[in-house]
Amino acid sequence: MSASLIRRGLELLNDDFKDSSKGKKKKQTPSSAKVMDLVSTKRQGVTRQKKRLQGRQGPGRSKATVKDKKIKSAVEEFRKKKEKSHLSTNLKYFMETTCKATDSDTMKIINHNSGRQSRHQRERPVKKAKEPQSLFTEEEFQQFQKEYFGRTVEENK
Repeated sequence: MSASLIRRGLELLNDDFKDSSKGKKKKQTPSSAKVMDLVSTKRQGVTRQKKRLQGRQGPGRSKATVKDKKIKSAVEEFRKKKEKSHLSTNLKYFMETTCKATDSDTMKIINHNSGRQSRHQRERPVKKAKEPQSLFTEEEFQQFQKEYFGRTVEENK
């Protein structure tokens, strides 16, 4: 008995859906077979007349009618088209990742992405010139002067 009640209820619902769909059918353009009956028997301009009677179909259809047009608010349109900021979601994603790149990898990426023009190049640290160091100490120089000259040259000055 319960199965029959369910079946009966589904039939009633099905009838309601069929009735509502009949009222919302769009006006269709006549098919090519019906249009050929409407076209005159003259030879010239048959295809053009057929296209005119059949009307535009699909995306090229004229949208100049006001019948189904909804009034849209400029503010609502702006809000729909405005780009949303994904900064917070991106930050959460990158902060949660546990993998960290090595310093050498990050330097490779930075160097690769820097531009080719001179104004885009990073300033490289200037290397300080080291003072030339002598192989000999000051004492060894003085000893050489005494042996070669017999005296130190700096003493006479």
